[in-house]
Amino acid sequence: MAKVIDQSEFGNLVLKSEGVVLVDFFAIWCGPCKALAPILEEVSSEVKETASVYKVDIDQSQALAQEYRVMSVPTLKIFKNGEVVETIVGLQSKGVLLDKLNYYAG
Repeated sequence: MAKVIDQSEFGNLVLKSEGVVLVDFFAIWCGPCKALAPILEEVSSEVKETASVYKVDIDQSQALAQEYRVMSVPTLKIFKNGEVVETIVGLQSKGVLLDKLNYYAG
């Protein structure tokens, strides 16, 4: 399951991670974000051995959204060993997300 995290958890769970982490920057009022939510749940359960999936509410964590230059939602950022390796903007399919996470985890 993709856990919603805030700024206080971000450092330990994302930046200090030694693996692959997908972070979904979302907003509760965003239609495409709502459509992406069940896809992220499926992705999260399928990659739980190789990657972590977290969500950041941009309205609750505005500083993080600004720091990572989130201009529209959903914005997905893939981190590897604490560094952003890819940014994806907009609704994505499960297949695309799994391919990208498997690539970086490989």
